[in-house]
Amino acid sequence: MTSGILLVDKPTGITSHDVVSRVRKLAGTRKVGHAGTLDPMATGLLVLGIDSSTRLLTFLVGLDKEYLATISLGFGTTTDDAEGEQVGAAIDTTAITDASILAAIQPLTGDIQQVPSSVSAIKVDGKRSYDRVREGETVTLKARSVTVSAFDVLEVRRGARLELDVRVECTSGTYIRALARDLGEALGVGGHLTALRRTRVGPFLVGDAGQLDESLVASLLPPASVASRLFETVDLTGDEVLALTQGKRIRPGGAQNESSTLPLAAIAPDGRLAGLITLTDGLARVLVNFPSDEVLP
Repeated sequence: MTSGILLVDKPTGITSHDVVSRVRKLAGTRKVGHAGTLDPMATGLLVLGIDSSTRLLTFLVGLDKEYLATISLGFGTTTDDAEGEQVGAAIDTTAITDASILAAIQPLTGDIQQVPSSVSAIKVDGKRSYDRVREGETVTLKARSVTVSAFDVLEVRRGARLELDVRVECTSGTYIRALARDLGEALGVGGHLTALRRTRVGPFLVGDAGQLDESLVASLLPPASVASRLFETVDLTGDEVLALTQGKRIRPGGAQNESSTLPLAAIAPDGRLAGLITLTDGLARVLVNFPSDEVLP
């Protein structure tokens, strides 16, 4: 069995589920999961878990993210991106200054309340919002709290259309399409997303991701390597690893602190990830165990 985390650079024009299906064939296993999808139009970093490393995905889903995007101003669309139909007539943008763009971005930065696009994957009464929209329903989703820690304008292009290249750093659950929509509305001209690339998920960068081909599985990241980048580590002895796998409460001698509510990566003497634990008064509680018979690159 091969277990690990894969960083994939998703090409445009395919769904994240298409990527998962392809990786299942490349890895020779059905047990492949993801830590957050990308729309077909988008490119960039997808984080996938293979076999028992799918247990780590729960701890990867909520990591903050970075995107590079292009926003077109002048009209909105039904999907808030280039794949939707234009809403209303195009509005002249020649009077919009760089200063007014920056002023409109300011309220969209920091801790904000954001209404997701109606064609998002959010479930409404058990059904995906985008499925309801495709069936002709009008869906208005509730605003949710997100944090946009950076919303930087990298380039402004003034031609047939007013386009902005931007960089966004944000919490999980932030919709870049919605930022494009809200920026256009704030400027009074409408706006939509025309390009999106995810460049970072937590500490993982798209520059370290592999292409969707036969060489991809060779870049599998071992669970211990991934967990060590996310959490503090605790070195266990062989006896402690055995006791942990047997469900016994242990008092790790390698722990730096007596208590930790955050997960700790428990590392076996051979360097593999034995599990994720928390500590209370020096005693470990197992969050996730990992099997010992993994074949790792």
